[in-house]
Amino acid sequence: MYCICLIEDEKALNDILKIYLSKEGFNVISYSNLTDARKAFNTKIDLWIIDIMLPDGNGFELLKDIKGANESTPIILISARGDGLDRVLGLEMGCDDYISKPFLPKELVLRSKKLIERFYKNNQISKAEVKAGNYILDLKKRSITYENKIIDLTSREYDIVLYFVNNRSIALSRDNILNNIWGDDYFGSARVVDNYIKKIRKKMPFLDIETIYGYGYRCNL
Repeated sequence: MYCICLIEDEKALNDILKIYLSKEGFNVISYSNLTDARKAFNTKIDLWIIDIMLPDGNGFELLKDIKGANESTPIILISARGDGLDRVLGLEMGCDDYISKPFLPKELVLRSKKLIERFYKNNQISKAEVKAGNYILDLKKRSITYENKIIDLTSREYDIVLYFVNNRSIALSRDNILNNIWGDDYFGSARVVDNYIKKIRKKMPFLDIETIYGYGYRCNL
């Protein structure tokens, strides 16, 4: 059973979201502030759902701490402000999805299930490791090593590399990468892909990612 940690200070909303998520078979623990939510750091959490506006701080603080401890843990941010800057900042800090209030509880359930499938279920395949040249991808640990040293990748960077490896030698457009990694509800410039490729190339210089000008990229393996 996957464990979800929900942090939402509106009690009525917290209660109803917990009910909806629990009905889908998730183990849900919930808090209404940052201080109490930090208690969950000692629990194995598979997905965090965090409201940005909290009585004793903001969700960005918690997002930073969670990603600092384990960058591969998926996070959904909730915001009542409807501010595009919150969305951009959250994505830049590593959140994996974003939802604005008001929203239907069922929508959050669907987004949660989608992330769980992407991060965990889709990786439950027979092979535990995949090789990409001299790089080794551990599908269970969601890590990449080179000469027995773990490469410091964010969760999003890992997903992009894995997507390239699974589509080796295939020309992938920026929109294709966006839809498969960020989701078809992503709002923003496709150039965000270029920024991530630049970071991946710096961290993995021996991974041959070819630029197809005016279109996208191809990983030659």
